[in-house]
Amino acid sequence: MAAGHGRHARALRALGHAVLAVDIDASGLQDAAGIEVLAADLETGNWPFAVAAFDAIIVVNYLHRPHFPHLVRSLAPGGALIVETFGQGNERLGRPRNPDFLLAPGELLRAFAAELHIVAYEHGAEQTPRPAVRQRLCAVKAAAPVPLSPA
Repeated sequence: MAAGHGRHARALRALGHAVLAVDIDASGLQDAAGIEVLAADLETGNWPFAVAAFDAIIVVNYLHRPHFPHLVRSLAPGGALIVETFGQGNERLGRPRNPDFLLAPGELLRAFAAELHIVAYEHGAEQTPRPAVRQRLCAVKAAAPVPLSPA
C-alpha cells in the first residue's frame, strides 16, 4: 500500500513473489516489470480489495487509521502484516509533523493484537537513514501463535 516508486514491491518481485502495488500516483511504478499496479485513492472510503485475500500486506511510511480493519480482513489465513511508520515525537525531528500522521505509543499493538498474532513490535528513535521516531509491527493472521525459530 502507498507503494510510491515500489522499493518494497520490486524487492519482493525480485524474490519471485506475485506483487500488487497500490498508490494514488502510479507513475513511479511504470517501469515495474512483473508487478501488477493499481492507481487508487485509498482514502476515499472505498476499499478496493473487498474480496481479496493477500498472503502479505506491507505498509511503510503511510498512515490512514480507517484502513486498520480492512488490512485484517484482507489478509489470507496465515498471512503476514508488516507496518512501519512514524510515531509521536517525530515532529521534533522532521516530517511528518502533523499529529494525524503520527502513531501514539503502542497504537499499532492496540489496533491489531485482538485479531492477529503479534510476532514483533518496536517503538523508538532511530538515527539512520535519518533521525525519526518509528513504530514497526509484524503480525500474522493465524488461529494459534506462530512457531518461533530457535535463536
